[in-house]
Amino acid sequence: MCRSIRRLRNDDEPATTGEVEAAARQFVRKVSGYPKPSVRNQAAFDAAVADIAAAAERLLVAVGAEVEPGPDRKPLASPRHHHHAGAPPA
Repeated sequence: MCRSIRRLRNDDEPATTGEVEAAARQFVRKVSGYPKPSVRNQAAFDAAVADIAAAAERLLVAVGAEVEPGPDRKPLASPRHHHHAGAPPA
């Protein structure tokens, strides 16, 4: 369903809170059908991301993974259809 969500339980390094949030955001985008919520839907979208990120973090800790504060260290590449002419590739 969400092929762009990375596996966060990793033996080599702990997941970061930014990575957990990014995975939650991708999940909410997929489920809602909105790549970017409208102003009207922003609060519901943000609340869902926060709820799912919290649940994902609890799950990771419960299965023995570590989650540390920090940004998403491995941002996803932009989809090709979002690449703007003249902008350098990511």
